[in-house]
Amino acid sequence: MNFNAEYFKKVLVDVLAVDSPIGFTHDAIAHVKSMVDDMGYDSYLTNKGNLVLDIKGQSDKAVGISAHIDTLGLVVKAIKDDGTLSFTRVGGATLATLDGEYCKVYTRCGKVYTGTILSNSPSSHVYDDAETLTRNSTKNLHIRLDVAKDGAYPDKEYVEGLGILAGDFICYDPKTQICSDGFIKSRFLDDKSGVALILTMLKYFKDENIIPRDNLCVIFSTYEEMGHGLAHLPNSDKISEFVAIDMGCIGDDLGGSEFAVSICAKDSGGPYDYELTSRLIGFAKEAGLNFAVDTYVYYGSDVTAAYRAGHDFKGALIGPGIAASHGMERCHIDGCENAWKLLYLYLTK
Repeated sequence: MNFNAEYFKKVLVDVLAVDSPIGFTHDAIAHVKSMVDDMGYDSYLTNKGNLVLDIKGQSDKAVGISAHIDTLGLVVKAIKDDGTLSFTRVGGATLATLDGEYCKVYTRCGKVYTGTILSNSPSSHVYDDAETLTRNSTKNLHIRLDVAKDGAYPDKEYVEGLGILAGDFICYDPKTQICSDGFIKSRFLDDKSGVALILTMLKYFKDENIIPRDNLCVIFSTYEEMGHGLAHLPNSDKISEFVAIDMGCIGDDLGGSEFAVSICAKDSGGPYDYELTSRLIGFAKEAGLNFAVDTYVYYGSDVTAAYRAGHDFKGALIGPGIAASHGMERCHIDGCENAWKLLYLYLTK
């Protein structure tokens, strides 16, 4: 049970570099598919874009695990007369953290333009409300494009001529940094840390010739942040248990930390399966892992979506502790290792 921290960090940085807001995940899914194909796994895509692997186990029982590749993002709402863009959110990004962030606009004609997310009062030398204008509404923010029209600012007509349309995706920079003392800072650790954990597990299985205890369905999902990631589940009639690998929450009245694996007993969709959750807690205790059991009020997972769609299995949720979720996130390699080891125990013991 040897966690390859260097491989995990390499894969995590690699996956974080590929933009994948909800509804615009094709490049990231293709990237992950290439990785698992190179490892020697068979994989396929669902119509909705989820990536699925079916791995033969040692028993007739079938279980599933998932991590979601989709992240938060923005979409062009309109082009303003002054050539700037208004936007709407896809997913629940914390707007106050977006002011000043660099971004890219992906057009449907294949062009990409850079820009900056700014307050409508962006200069303290010009606007008397530069400090006080609230950043909690998209109406008070805009996208400033890095384009010029004959040495002057572009207008709406010029920007339209660039091929930018309402509905185009806007991706803001993850700003990934591998820090000293084991910290990893980046946007979208929710849930690309889970994606990297599963990829690290899949490589370990191949390198060590490990066959999972049960037949295993692995899903990299694409619409978790909108609440319907696993509303459709391939081979759902055969899967008796499913564990989502997603972020653990850190904050008031919670025991989780960046150094621990979190086990969620209940979220906004209700309690997770008692027996399966208790089994995971038992694995963590027996192995001496740093772990916390918590309940999350403002949270849902792939298992939550599958439950609401009527799928019949025991569901659970685990993941590394992620600080400042949906904002400037941070985790620690220790928490990722504890999450990886708990996942390994679940799949093999």
